[in-house]
Amino acid sequence: MGIINEARREFIAAPDSSKGQIVYKWPDQNIRKFSRAIVEPDAVAVFTSQGQIMGVLPPGQHTLDAKELPFLGLFVDWATGGNAFKAEIYFVSQRDFPNLRYGGRLDEVQDPQTGLIVTLRTFGEYALRITDPTKLILYLVGTVDVTNNEAVTGWVAQQMLKVTRTSVTTQLMSGAWPILGLSMHSPEIEVAVKQGSNTELADYGVTITKLGNVDINLDDDDNARLKKLAGDTAYSRLAGGFLQAAQAEALQGAGEGLAKGGGEGATPLFFAAGMGVGNQMFQQPMQPGPVPPPAPGFQGGGQGYAPQQQQYAPPAQGYAPQQQQPPQQQQQAAPQPTVAAPVADTVECGNCHSQVRAGAKFCDSCGNPMEKHCTNCNAALSGTAKFCAECGTPTTPPSA
Repeated sequence: MGIINEARREFIAAPDSSKGQIVYKWPDQNIRKFSRAIVEPDAVAVFTSQGQIMGVLPPGQHTLDAKELPFLGLFVDWATGGNAFKAEIYFVSQRDFPNLRYGGRLDEVQDPQTGLIVTLRTFGEYALRITDPTKLILYLVGTVDVTNNEAVTGWVAQQMLKVTRTSVTTQLMSGAWPILGLSMHSPEIEVAVKQGSNTELADYGVTITKLGNVDINLDDDDNARLKKLAGDTAYSRLAGGFLQAAQAEALQGAGEGLAKGGGEGATPLFFAAGMGVGNQMFQQPMQPGPVPPPAPGFQGGGQGYAPQQQQYAPPAQGYAPQQQQPPQQQQQAAPQPTVAAPVADTVECGNCHSQVRAGAKFCDSCGNPMEKHCTNCNAALSGTAKFCAECGTPTTPPSA
């Protein structure tokens, strides 16, 4: 057992089982003087003491002696009589680590074409390389477990996801990119994410060397909603409007029920409803509904689903084609004969016998009062009344 320990202390190197690790930490902090440190061609050995970088060994074999490596004299363990060094050794690989995946939820954004709130996701592959091992040890390795590459790659993937979120949502919310069809912008997304990620990772000594297969898509439920909305809009446009599309669906359902031979799918109520809708469509002129705008997000897409100005369309008469003209170009209707207004009722003046409008208080010819009152009961009398209709009193005294 002592021979094995002595051999272990004689040679310091990363074991074969850790050749695929980004960082491997030597488990012993007491380094025997004149030990042999073996560094792989694509790696470096970083010596630290109390959180500070003391020195870096390049690839090759090195004898740990303060005379050959002066920085070792800074952490000599004098308790051993100067025969050991007290330090931490990290072997950092500087080769490319490819086929690393990143992805996850980006953000909830509002589709500028439809106004719907949708959830975006992204997935992709990348490769990284450690370009500055000292920064990696100082600012990252000290806070994560280096026994597994996931501790480093998982943190890098989170930084890339953050950069992707900022780059993509900025373009979407400004209206520069549509949500449906984002794959056509994959080259731009990859360039922007790679540059932004390297800017964020430069302080940690990490560089993204490759980025590809970036895919930004919708949540499954949101994808189904947008596709259904686009399909309904296209169908309504072909039918001439939303109302016409609904009527066409009702007729289609009635036809499917009849095709089943009056069985389970064609109940009398369903048949009556379908035929009623059909009769209503053919007997009454259909009023044109609002024409849906072009579908969003596709080639040739227009302004989305914003309300459109309804165009004038005169109602059809029967099945004969009618020449449609806008209101301002229609001919004026032929003048109709003037009908005389009915003459108001008149009464005769009891003094001059002229015709006076009924309800007038005085005659417009002689000025005689048109209303009189009974001298007995004070009831209202007409101008020609000779007796009171209430008490029978004569309106004028009898002559002598």
